[in-house]
Amino acid sequence: MNRKTLLTNLSAAALATAASQAAAQDCTIKVGVLHSLSGTMAISETTLADTMQMLVANQNEAGGVLGCQLEAVVVDPASDWPLFAEKARELLTVHEVDVIFGNWTSVSRKSVLPVIEELNGLLFYPVQYEGEESSRNVFYTGAAPNQQAIPATDYFLEELGVEKFALLGTDYVYPRTTNNILASYLAAKGIAEEDIFVNYTPFGQSDWATIVADVVALGADGKQVGVISTINGDANVGFYKELAAAGVSADDIPVVAFSVGEEELSGLDTSDLVGHLAAWNYFMSADTEANAEFIAAWHAYTGDDTRVTNDPMEAHYIGFNMWVNAVEAAGTAEVDAVREAMYGQEFPNLTGGTAVMLPNHHLAKPVLIGEITADGQFDIISQTSEVDGDAWTDFLPESAVLTSDWKDLGCGMYNTETQTCVQLTSNY
Repeated sequence: MNRKTLLTNLSAAALATAASQAAAQDCTIKVGVLHSLSGTMAISETTLADTMQMLVANQNEAGGVLGCQLEAVVVDPASDWPLFAEKARELLTVHEVDVIFGNWTSVSRKSVLPVIEELNGLLFYPVQYEGEESSRNVFYTGAAPNQQAIPATDYFLEELGVEKFALLGTDYVYPRTTNNILASYLAAKGIAEEDIFVNYTPFGQSDWATIVADVVALGADGKQVGVISTINGDANVGFYKELAAAGVSADDIPVVAFSVGEEELSGLDTSDLVGHLAAWNYFMSADTEANAEFIAAWHAYTGDDTRVTNDPMEAHYIGFNMWVNAVEAAGTAEVDAVREAMYGQEFPNLTGGTAVMLPNHHLAKPVLIGEITADGQFDIISQTSEVDGDAWTDFLPESAVLTSDWKDLGCGMYNTETQTCVQLTSNY
């Protein structure tokens, strides 16, 4: 081999190596994490940011996805709803993430939604919500009202004999819409309008004395009162403390919460909360092998055996693994291909059974009701088989005629009476 040929071959080898290294660098799949690490919602969302980083790290240890390593890109929208939109845009345009896992409150999701749709991003939303929305760019892995609020209300009516209802919520879209649905549902169940007390408070509410007194007064006629709580964030601390200060036990006035789980209870003295309830699709106390493995992985990742798990963590666990499987099935992390591969994805629940992704971008999941125990955990007192999440409630007339089917109809807001698609994509 002459010198010229040798140099040519060495040059070609160097270029091939450089190209291989560049391809390896370009192979990184970026996962956006959009959760508040500060502000009033940090009490709930910080754990979800940690969960996503754990899932990404564990997936990388298992070989990544499509032979590529994953990179978690974490931003802090700081419990500021407009900032969620800015941070979502930053993730998609600056960091060029392939998918986003994030949000807690519905107002933050509503803020992000037009950005996600404009830029054709993909959002996995892990928290229970009010329904009444269906976007081709969002997979809703938390509970819809028929997977949490309605079953919890039925439990109050059928098991506890509640005759009067106090609907207490934080003042934003999720509590207001959920309570509209519940008020309609209760009316259909024969509960009189005057037996339903509704109250909304700002994020971070700390003074609960008057509201708790009003709830107690609701039962002055001897009828059984129950509280359905859509209070979010650190306002729950003040609410439960005031209940205890007023001497209100679960036997007197039971509370069922939709936004209080193990993480929120970990910062409270739960001795006075024993017997109050929460409705979720997962509790840490679930006695399954899969849950034990998940808890062990969480403790190993955090290095802290006292860290609890909760429902939105399981929703991220299911959503992330479904996304990984969809990327593998599609052979790419490209949004449109992954979306198509998501339909029908199945993954085991941590409580037993299997979650299934439906054409309406919601999961089929079990419904669990748990009683708070003295150690801040929940005793599971009721568990259903998988319930299909419903994007549009049957208990509001304008929604009862709507269905969502992105797989076959390509529509999130299909009117079954007129057989027309009201809107294909929109910030509903």
